[in-house]
Amino acid sequence: MDRALCAYAEKLTRQPAAMTEADISQLRSAGLDDAAIHDATQIIGFFNYINRVADALGVEQEEFIHPWGES
Repeated sequence: MDRALCAYAEKLTRQPAAMTEADISQLRSAGLDDAAIHDATQIIGFFNYINRVADALGVEQEEFIHPWGES
């Protein structure tokens, strides 16, 4: 389920116009119901939105947040 959800999140983030019913079907096949798919889509969309707003306004990253792979 996690792998399917991550693939969905990546596609929605990188290629939102390419999303199709097949993407939803893959999540259903992985065990997510419509409410979970809706919630995941809302959260993914929100993070995409807020990151774009922060980038556009030049919001600086907090010092305690490290890039992935760094400790």
